[in-house]
Amino acid sequence: MSDHPFAQADADWLSLIGMARNWFKGPYGQLLLAEEYRLLEDELARFFGGYLVHYGPSAAAPGATQIQRSVRLGAPFAGVEIVCEEQAWPLGEHAADLVLLQHGLDFSLSPHGLLREAARSVRPGGHLVVIGINPISIWGVRHLFSRDALRQARCIAPGRVSDWLRLLGFALEKRRFGCYRPPLASSAWQARLAPLEAWGDAWQSPGGGFYLLVARKLVVGLRPLRKSQRAPMGQLVPMPVAKVSRRDSEQH
Repeated sequence: MSDHPFAQADADWLSLIGMARNWFKGPYGQLLLAEEYRLLEDELARFFGGYLVHYGPSAAAPGATQIQRSVRLGAPFAGVEIVCEEQAWPLGEHAADLVLLQHGLDFSLSPHGLLREAARSVRPGGHLVVIGINPISIWGVRHLFSRDALRQARCIAPGRVSDWLRLLGFALEKRRFGCYRPPLASSAWQARLAPLEAWGDAWQSPGGGFYLLVARKLVVGLRPLRKSQRAPMGQLVPMPVAKVSRRDSEQH
C-alpha cells in the first residue's frame, strides 16, 4: 500500500486516519507509542493462537511471540495488509484469536460500530485488547485545547468502553494505564521526566495518558450438565407371568 488511498473510500474517514497517522509520527505520538509498546510486549507475550488482527492509525504493529500470524487491516495506507472500511472487515465470524484496537476507537467515525465489528471477529474464548487516550489525564486535557490531530480524537473513557464490551459478550480481565509524562515535544524534557513512568507503573495511577483493556470473549450457550442426585437403579427386566385359563380359575 501507499499513502495515496483509493478513491472509493469515505473521504472524511480517510482524512481522519491520515491526520492521525501523521500525528503518531511526531514527537507526541512517538512518546505515547513507545510506552504502549512497552506494555504490549508484556501483555501479548501470554497470548497464543493462529491469528492476531491489528487495527489502528499507528504506522507500526507490535508482535506477539506465540501468535503464528499477525495481520494489519484498515485504511489503505502504507503497512496495511488488508484494506477495509472500519465497519466492514473482510473476516469471517470468530476468525481471530486476538484483536488489537490501538487507538482505533479514538480516531473513528463510529466507535461503537467499529468495536462491534472487532468483537464479531474474535473467537469464543479469544481476546480483544483496546488502547485509547485517557480523557482523565494531562493528555486528555491537551486534547481539548490542541490544534493538531489530537483535537479530533474522541478520548472515550475506559469505563464506557468496558460497558460496551460487556454488552458485546466480553469479560474484562485487566485494565492498565501508561505514559505518565506530559505531552512535551522536547526530547530533553521527556528524558528528565522519564522516572515518572516507573512511579506510575508501580502505583497504576488512573492518570496515565493511555489505558489498555484486555477482555475475553465468553462462550455463550454451553452449560455443564448437572449430576443426578438419585442413586442409580438397575436395569428393569420383565418378570415372567404364568398363563392361567378361565377354566382353571373356575375350578379353584
